[in-house]
Amino acid sequence: MFTERRIERHQLPCFLKVSNRLTDRPIGYLGNVSEDGLMLISQLPMLVGADFELRLTAPGVDGRAQTIDIIAACRWCHEDVTPHHYDAGFVLLSAPPEYRELVAALRNYFSFYPLQTSA
Repeated sequence: MFTERRIERHQLPCFLKVSNRLTDRPIGYLGNVSEDGLMLISQLPMLVGADFELRLTAPGVDGRAQTIDIIAACRWCHEDVTPHHYDAGFVLLSAPPEYRELVAALRNYFSFYPLQTSA
Protein backbone atom coordinates (compact mmCIF):
# COMPACT_ATOMS: atom_id res chain seq x y z
CA MET A 1 0.00 0.00 0.00
CA PHE A 2 1.29 3.45 -0.91
CA THR A 3 1.69 5.51 2.26
CA GLU A 4 4.09 8.32 1.40
CA ARG A 5 2.92 11.47 -0.38
CA ARG A 6 5.17 12.58 -3.25
CA ILE A 7 3.30 15.69 -4.38
CA GLU A 8 2.77 18.54 -1.94
CA ARG A 9 -0.88 19.53 -1.53
CA HIS A 10 -1.86 23.16 -1.84
CA GLN A 11 -4.77 24.13 0.37
CA LEU A 12 -6.91 26.89 -1.07
CA PRO A 13 -7.63 29.60 1.51
CA CYS A 14 -10.93 30.45 -0.17
CA PHE A 15 -13.05 29.79 -3.21
CA LEU A 16 -13.21 32.35 -6.00
CA LYS A 17 -16.55 34.08 -5.50
CA VAL A 18 -18.89 35.10 -8.29
CA SER A 19 -21.59 37.72 -7.81
CA ASN A 20 -24.14 39.61 -9.89
CA ARG A 21 -22.30 42.76 -11.04
CA LEU A 22 -25.46 44.88 -10.99
CA THR A 23 -26.72 43.92 -7.52
CA ASP A 24 -23.42 42.71 -5.97
CA ARG A 25 -25.34 39.71 -4.57
CA PRO A 26 -23.42 36.41 -4.45
CA ILE A 27 -24.32 33.86 -7.14
CA GLY A 28 -21.80 31.11 -6.48
CA TYR A 29 -18.19 30.04 -6.93
CA LEU A 30 -15.93 29.28 -9.87
CA GLY A 31 -15.76 25.58 -10.65
CA ASN A 32 -13.31 26.00 -13.51
CA VAL A 33 -12.22 28.57 -16.07
CA SER A 34 -10.90 28.68 -19.61
CA GLU A 35 -10.00 31.40 -22.09
CA ASP A 36 -13.54 31.23 -23.52
CA GLY A 37 -15.75 30.49 -20.54
CA LEU A 38 -16.26 29.25 -17.02
CA MET A 39 -18.26 26.83 -14.91
CA LEU A 40 -20.16 28.22 -11.96
CA ILE A 41 -21.22 26.21 -8.89
CA SER A 42 -24.33 27.69 -7.31
CA GLN A 43 -27.11 26.86 -4.89
CA LEU A 44 -29.65 28.04 -7.48
CA PRO A 45 -30.11 26.86 -11.07
CA MET A 46 -29.09 29.37 -13.75
CA LEU A 47 -31.37 30.37 -16.61
CA VAL A 48 -30.01 28.70 -19.76
CA GLY A 49 -29.80 31.09 -22.72
CA ALA A 50 -29.65 34.23 -20.57
CA ASP A 51 -26.78 36.72 -20.48
CA PHE A 52 -25.33 37.51 -17.06
CA GLU A 53 -23.19 40.42 -15.87
CA LEU A 54 -20.85 38.71 -13.44
CA ARG A 55 -18.20 39.92 -11.02
CA LEU A 56 -15.37 37.56 -10.10
CA THR A 57 -13.49 38.21 -6.87
CA ALA A 58 -9.91 36.95 -6.64
CA PRO A 59 -6.86 37.78 -4.53
CA GLY A 60 -4.81 40.57 -6.10
CA VAL A 61 -1.05 40.91 -6.27
CA ASP A 62 -0.99 43.21 -3.26
CA GLY A 63 -3.19 40.88 -1.18
CA ARG A 64 -6.35 42.94 -1.62
CA ALA A 65 -9.39 41.52 -3.37
CA GLN A 66 -9.43 42.11 -7.12
CA THR A 67 -12.74 42.25 -8.99
CA ILE A 68 -13.10 41.26 -12.63
CA ASP A 69 -16.33 42.16 -14.42
CA ILE A 70 -17.44 39.97 -17.31
CA ILE A 71 -20.52 39.38 -19.41
CA ALA A 72 -21.28 35.72 -20.08
CA ALA A 73 -24.12 33.64 -21.53
CA CYS A 74 -25.33 30.53 -19.73
CA ARG A 75 -25.20 27.56 -22.14
CA TRP A 76 -26.14 24.70 -19.80
CA CYS A 77 -27.10 23.99 -16.19
CA HIS A 78 -27.60 20.75 -14.28
CA GLU A 79 -27.69 19.52 -10.72
CA ASP A 80 -24.29 18.95 -9.13
CA VAL A 81 -23.32 15.74 -7.34
CA THR A 82 -23.58 17.78 -4.13
CA PRO A 83 -27.26 17.97 -3.13
CA HIS A 84 -28.89 21.40 -3.56
CA HIS A 85 -26.07 22.68 -5.79
CA TYR A 86 -25.98 23.29 -9.55
CA ASP A 87 -23.24 23.46 -12.16
CA ALA A 88 -23.68 25.97 -14.98
CA GLY A 89 -21.52 26.48 -18.06
CA PHE A 90 -20.98 29.99 -19.42
CA VAL A 91 -19.42 31.28 -22.61
CA LEU A 92 -17.71 34.69 -22.40
CA LEU A 93 -19.27 37.55 -24.34
CA SER A 94 -17.07 40.31 -22.92
CA ALA A 95 -14.07 40.15 -20.58
CA PRO A 96 -11.22 42.51 -19.68
CA PRO A 97 -7.53 41.51 -19.96
CA GLU A 98 -7.55 40.76 -16.21
CA TYR A 99 -9.77 37.74 -16.87
CA ARG A 100 -7.16 36.21 -19.20
CA GLU A 101 -4.49 36.97 -16.59
CA LEU A 102 -6.58 35.13 -13.97
CA VAL A 103 -6.95 32.11 -16.27
CA ALA A 104 -3.18 32.07 -16.90
CA ALA A 105 -2.39 32.42 -13.18
CA LEU A 106 -4.75 29.57 -12.24
CA ARG A 107 -3.37 27.36 -15.02
CA ASN A 108 0.18 28.04 -13.84
CA TYR A 109 -0.67 27.46 -10.16
CA PHE A 110 -2.53 24.20 -10.69
CA SER A 111 -0.38 22.66 -13.44
CA PHE A 112 2.23 20.00 -12.98
CA TYR A 113 5.39 20.18 -15.05
CA PRO A 114 7.80 17.33 -15.81
CA LEU A 115 10.67 17.08 -13.36
CA GLN A 116 14.06 18.08 -14.70
CA THR A 117 16.27 15.02 -14.89
CA SER A 118 20.01 15.14 -15.14
CA ALA A 119 21.45 13.30 -18.10
